[in-house]
Formats: sequence, structure tokens, C-alpha cells
Amino acid sequence: MATTGPAFVWSVVDWIYSLLIRIILAILAAGPMPKHICFVMDGNRRYARSHAKRVQEGHTQGFHALHRILDVCLQLNIRCVSVYAFAIENFKRPEEEVTALMDLAKNKLIEMTQKGELLDRNGVRVNIIGRREMLPHDVQEVAKRVEDMTRHHTNAILNICMPYASRHEMTDAIDEAIRRCDGSPEDIDEDEIEKHLEMTARGSPPLDVLIRTSGTYRLSDYMLWQACENTQLYFTSTYWPDFGLRDFVPILLAFQKRVWASASSSLPSHSS
Repeated sequence: MATTGPAFVWSVVDWIYSLLIRIILAILAAGPMPKHICFVMDGNRRYARSHAKRVQEGHTQGFHALHRILDVCLQLNIRCVSVYAFAIENFKRPEEEVTALMDLAKNKLIEMTQKGELLDRNGVRVNIIGRREMLPHDVQEVAKRVEDMTRHHTNAILNICMPYASRHEMTDAIDEAIRRCDGSPEDIDEDEIEKHLEMTARGSPPLDVLIRTSGTYRLSDYMLWQACENTQLYFTSTYWPDFGLRDFVPILLAFQKRVWASASSSLPSHSS
């Protein structure tokens, strides 16, 4: 006799839900998708406080959210994802929290080397962007290991920005442009500087969409150069650990609407 208990019912519900999600993502993927999307993963601490959890648990849930969203982005053929994992300014937080964040980053990077199904299956290359010399030595070693293991992947890019500050990235790009100008600084223009931005130099396309969670309306020194012109900016009140399809899908639909509106406005008009 067929099983008709609660476990069977829930398995059917899960199957239907998974099927609906696949259908929604397939429909979305049929339209224009961002080539490069970045997330300011804000709200982990407030999420923890609102759920009566330790701050470290909020950051752990934030990494779980990253895994979910990266999987969705790959299903939608979004081929470059950048995340603001740790700002240089974050070193000013309490020592206990910084230490916990560094330990969490190391452990999650180690997981990537040991359980890299998502990265390997989708051919994702991992870049650690920022002043990595400021990281503890053991975190630097694991970061290098992840980069080396995924260096041959060419289908997609995950930029983990830590510790990062956009002003540092721009300063370093200008320094590199000056170093390579052979004594002709008048040849340095915007294109030359952009070419030497770490993110650009490591294969990332122009930024299409920037999303910041937790209801904060500022960029916090993140990708200021990349977001200065054509990038669409979206802000949501959802804390990052809770960020999911109900938040992401409306943003992607808004992106598609703007792309279609821009394409429509650029078509030549025909008089009768």
C-alpha cells in the first residue's frame, strides 16, 4: 500500500515547491539578466538581535544566505557575483566580533575547498578582492588555496571582497596606472584607471546591479567607481540572512523592465 502519512505529504509539497521555483527561474532567465550583480550583505547583527541569537550566529546565517543566492544567480545565468564580506572599517569593531568573523571566513573558505560542488559544477572562479595582507595569516593561506583551486574555472566569477574599501581600490589602480605610464601621466584617463581596478583586472564585467539589504541607504565605500554611472541600485529593508526569492525576484523584474524600456526608447520612431 502506498505511503500516505505526513512525511509523504510533505515530500510532495516540497517537490511541488521546488518545481514552482524552477519554473519561476526559467521564466526569469528567458529575459535579460545582469552580467554582474553585487550584494552589500548588511543586517547580520540586527538579524541576530531580533532572533535573540549571538552576533556570530547572525554572521553564520549570512553565509548560508550567500550560498542560496549564489545558487539562484547561477541558475539565472548571472555570471559574476560580488559580495561585500568584510570592510576595512570593520576592523574597528569589537575584537571578539572581528576574531569570530575571521574564524568564520576561514571555515567557510575551507568548506569551499572540501565541498566545492556548487563551484565545480558551475565552473565558478573565486577571487578575494581587497587588502588581503590585512587578514590573519591563516585566512590568507586558505584564501590563496581557494583561488588556486578555482583558477581554471571560466564559466562564472565570485568576488569575495574582504577586507575591502573602494577608495583603496581606486588609489591602487591610479598608482598602477602611473607606474605603467612610462613618464607620460597625460596618457592616464578613466579607461586606463578602470583597467587597473582589481576587480576589472581579474575579469569582472561592468557592474549592472547593486543590492543592499537591511534598510540602509548608502554604499559604505563599496564599488564607488563601478556604481557611478549605469548601475541600477536597489535597497531592501530585509536583513541579509532573510534575503530570498521574494526579495530578489522583484528586483530582477525591475531590472528587466528598465532594460526593455531603454531598448524601446532607443528604437527609431516612424512617422505615418
